[in-house]
Amino acid sequence: MNDEDPGPEAKEIRRTSKDLERCVDERSPPAISVPSDSPNTPADQSHKPTWKAVKQWNSRFEALTGLESRGIARVTLSERQPVATTSYFILDVILLWVSCDLTANTVVLSMLGPLVFDLSLKDAALCAVFGALIGSLGPAYICTWGPRSGNRTMIIARYFMGYYPSKLCCVLSLVIMLGYGTINCIITGQLLSAVQGGGMSLIVGIVIVSIIALIVAVTGMKAFHAYERYAWFPQVLVLFVLIGSAGSNFDTVAPSKGDSTTVIGHRLSYLSLCVSSPLAWSTIAADFFVYYSPTTSKRALFISTYLGNIIAFSFAYLIGVGLASGVAQNPDWATAYDESQGALILAGFNGLRTFGSICGVIIALGVIADQIAATYSSALVLQMLDRRVGRVPRWVLTLLIVAIYTACAIGGRNSLFDIFQNFLALMGYWVSIFVCIALEEQVLFRTARIKRLRSRNPELEHEDDGFDWDVWHDWKSVPAGLAAFASFLIGWVGAIVSMDQAWYVGPVAKLVGKDGADLGLWVATGFTLLTFPPLRYLELKKLGR
Repeated sequence: MNDEDPGPEAKEIRRTSKDLERCVDERSPPAISVPSDSPNTPADQSHKPTWKAVKQWNSRFEALTGLESRGIARVTLSERQPVATTSYFILDVILLWVSCDLTANTVVLSMLGPLVFDLSLKDAALCAVFGALIGSLGPAYICTWGPRSGNRTMIIARYFMGYYPSKLCCVLSLVIMLGYGTINCIITGQLLSAVQGGGMSLIVGIVIVSIIALIVAVTGMKAFHAYERYAWFPQVLVLFVLIGSAGSNFDTVAPSKGDSTTVIGHRLSYLSLCVSSPLAWSTIAADFFVYYSPTTSKRALFISTYLGNIIAFSFAYLIGVGLASGVAQNPDWATAYDESQGALILAGFNGLRTFGSICGVIIALGVIADQIAATYSSALVLQMLDRRVGRVPRWVLTLLIVAIYTACAIGGRNSLFDIFQNFLALMGYWVSIFVCIALEEQVLFRTARIKRLRSRNPELEHEDDGFDWDVWHDWKSVPAGLAAFASFLIGWVGAIVSMDQAWYVGPVAKLVGKDGADLGLWVATGFTLLTFPPLRYLELKKLGR
């Protein structure tokens, strides 16, 4: 900082214009398309002619094609949308999340209850619904930071995790989005192949969903919101048709398999999976609302996001549980399941002939709504990893992301359940840790401290509870992150000793039933909640930020 140090309390509330100028000069830029934040360093000067030509060509290309040019730079107040009426705003947000969640991948995930964990329809349904209720709290909380800050989710993470430790979250967030991108492609390929009676390769379906997601994602946030506003409608209609067609074959009688302790372990493991899926949205939830006005009601945004997620996840979960429960009693469904999980969904339309095939195609293409969201945010997360990557146009990075998860889907197209079971739970561990740190940093430190400072100086003003959102690119203006990083690692230790995966079972997980139970998410959350406050207090005392 400057030699004229304004003191730790004043630094938390405001920065001088000289500090801000130095931040813009020294910190990494957002993207090539936001020249106002570009650095002015000797390295940049040496490549100035070439770089200037590239920027000019890219600007013309984006203007000609209508691609969104904004990278990770903060959305200024002048660029925000006016506040819509509360009823319209709530409905719009609810429909966005319903479109993203009411998809075939959510249906397939819930099939693991009866098919892998040997749970009855009743047990699996209860775990699924409670999983949706718990997991949806994460994105509902995180999304409220979008309008308040104008920053993307992993930029906001810098204010909780520190500038450099937050890059670990960026890497893990990319893993989540690439994983879901892979899963979505495989499910679409399975469904379209099943519609063609197995005559069409899964690879064709994989390529189709990738291309459509790429087109909407590179077009930008306006196209994304427009697509999600209506994508839910055909999905709802077709899923109700599926219930009417397949509901009579749902097995409501068969009990869960195993002794009481084994069943308890299976319930816990399945519950963790059902929590992890909606919880994963926490890594990008704020991205979709950065253009909203900062006066947007945080309560309304929280409630509408929460309702949208629990409605969609619960509905899709229950359908998947019902289909999976009928496999043991219905030979046609068992044959379809042996082929693929997508074929099992299509088997639910047996008897509807051509109309059933049309419904299968609609369900397959419905996955695109979920795919677009992950594809859009993943390119932004890539830009946050390094200043040199940040100079690359977002559409180029989006193309790279699509190429990666398309290749992964083609390579793993025959291992869908293995990807679900191992990938989802593992990712849920770190997301729960991140949400806990963010919540405790805000409630126990930021909000409490700013109230204390304002009580001493009533005229003191600040943008939002002790956060200066303009200094997102200055590592000295956000927490050092040592406490968050240490707590993050401690949480992971708790997850490791308590996880139950195909390739590793922790000593704590082995204590539950014959098959163990995946307690990683719950133990990781507990370790983080207990260790972060004292570590953060010590960090503030020693470093002052």
